[in-house]
Amino acid sequence: MACLITMLMYWASTGRPIYSTMSEGQRIPYISDIGADVLKPMFIALSAVSVVTFDLAFIFERWLRHAGRLTPNTSVWQKVYSACATFAAIVGAAGLILLTIFDCKNHNKLHNIFLAVFIIGFIVSAIFICWEYQRLGIHYRQHSVLRISFWVKLAFIFLEISLCIAFGVCSKMHIWDTAAILEWTISFLYCLYVLSFFIDFLPALRTKSFQSQETELQMAEEGDRRGVGDGAAESGQYFRGNTQSAVPVSGYTNGHTNGFANGHTNGNTNGHTNGSRHTNHTPNSYHKPGEPTQIASRNF
Repeated sequence: MACLITMLMYWASTGRPIYSTMSEGQRIPYISDIGADVLKPMFIALSAVSVVTFDLAFIFERWLRHAGRLTPNTSVWQKVYSACATFAAIVGAAGLILLTIFDCKNHNKLHNIFLAVFIIGFIVSAIFICWEYQRLGIHYRQHSVLRISFWVKLAFIFLEISLCIAFGVCSKMHIWDTAAILEWTISFLYCLYVLSFFIDFLPALRTKSFQSQETELQMAEEGDRRGVGDGAAESGQYFRGNTQSAVPVSGYTNGHTNGFANGHTNGNTNGHTNGSRHTNHTPNSYHKPGEPTQIASRNF
């Protein structure tokens, strides 16, 4: 898209010139008319980068499905559709790169052939990828992104085919300006189609985020099992005179070890020594030491 915008801005900023490749009475240039002039190196480079990136998106999508980051295919036919879509996209990419090299100024016939290869290749690719998403949407009805992607691709197919037919008719009837506008529209629509593939990768990002949150929760749970906490419930350690063994370690140990041992052993001992079974116990069954003898204060 950046290449198309740059070419339009260059043509407008240079006074809207009439190129030698333009037909008589034509005022709006085709993309290839501008691309065959001084901007040819940029036209070749940016076109190659765009289509190669697009083909890599097909390959990356195939790998994510195989790895389980995207909804996996449920049949061999779905994999066949994906492979056909990738192959057709590669053919279309080759057509675009070749049509920029064999420009309409010096190789008009080859330029038109490669233009047809580019358009047909990407329309066929869109048909197969749309077919794959339609089958995936049937098996994974809970994933709305599959339905959205399917309808976007289906709309692209119908719009592109309609615009290409209109472009061919206008060119045949020598309505050059209308044909040029249609060509620019087809190209910008193709760019939007490429950008629509970002929708397909959203589930992969969500899967990664979900796995990260799950890992954090698992680490937190393991930390709790190892006794990592704020210790707010272990109030028995703050009684002066309690040994380390009186500090509860966990809910289960506290309930049986300290509750039973302090409730019976310390309770019986203190019951005879201090004369009260309940005086020397806290509500949580911790042993509370008796009143100390009068000694010098150790508080500081």
